Amino acid sequence: MKNPIDHLSGLFAKRKPFAKLAQEFCSYLRKTFPHYAWVGIYMIEGGDTLVLKAWDGPEATEHVRIPVGEGICGLAAREERSVVVDDVNKDPRYLQCFLRTRSEIVVPIFAGKKVVGEIDIDGDKPAAYNETDRLFLEWCAARLGATAPG
Repeated sequence: MKNPIDHLSGLFAKRKPFAKLAQEFCSYLRKTFPHYAWVGIYMIEGGDTLVLKAWDGPEATEHVRIPVGEGICGLAAREERSVVVDDVNKDPRYLQCFLRTRSEIVVPIFAGKKVVGEIDIDGDKPAAYNETDRLFLEWCAARLGATAPG
């Protein structure tokens, strides 16, 4: 099996429509990394709302539209930085999607210097994400940003 960087480099090089690319990306991450329990891509619409465009996980989230600035997702978009939460139950900003979620990592997607979306990943264990995950997902986000519409 190819390593994830090689596989994703090939996926991004294919220049698929963004919706198809985003869905394949979410599915690949969830299949490849067991600690990525739910993977989603939100894109900013209207300048102030994150809209779920692709996801893979055991069930859908009710949070398909999130105002920029609300919850962990909105915080990452507003502050233009990655956010890692080791225990979502101890973070009052967390918008609960699933009872089993214990940790979350959100990485903004930039097109140039502008945040246009984000990668959102939930974990079923506390402190599921580390610096390696953050750096890897920031690498992914940079490539998604290069293919993002608009």
